[in-house]
Amino acid sequence: MQRFLFFLDHISIWVGKIFAWSVVILTAVVAYEVFMRYVMRNPTGWAYDTSYILYGALFIMAGAYALATQAHVRADVIYRLFPVRAQAGLDLVLYLIFFMPAVLALMYAGYFFAEASWRIGERSPYSPHGPPLYHFKSLIPLAGFFLTLQGIAEITRCIMALISGKWPMRVGDVKDIGEELVAPDQNITRPAP
Repeated sequence: MQRFLFFLDHISIWVGKIFAWSVVILTAVVAYEVFMRYVMRNPTGWAYDTSYILYGALFIMAGAYALATQAHVRADVIYRLFPVRAQAGLDLVLYLIFFMPAVLALMYAGYFFAEASWRIGERSPYSPHGPPLYHFKSLIPLAGFFLTLQGIAEITRCIMALISGKWPMRVGDVKDIGEELVAPDQNITRPAP
């Protein structure tokens, strides 16, 4: 079962790392636009569209990565005081009632949203160049799919924690500071991604 969880984690991490490169492109586009606008006094007509498309792609496609590496912000002041089985039970209920229905709805509605965009050849109305948007609207159901996969991994982790009383190991390249605070003397090792 652990190999299955690591497989799903690796998919989410891989997708997140691929889309993280859009930050580099986004930075270059914004720097170029600032240079052209304020130094050359000749702003571009495409930088605004490019920047919000890249940011949107990064934001939506990084969700599964953030879930796999536990990088989401959570207010767990009281939650961390619960025993593992109580944490797992609470997480399981929240995943089943809120998370999974929401990401399935995102995938379902996003498919029709993207399909309509492809059908009409939707273009951006915010600039004279009007770059195509349908490619990027296709990321909506795709993000829902990757979030669903990672949600399955998280639900499986909750069930395993309910049964065993301890959280299963997790693949991740971000170590939670809470681990350092709770067990500063223990050497916590994780498998390499």
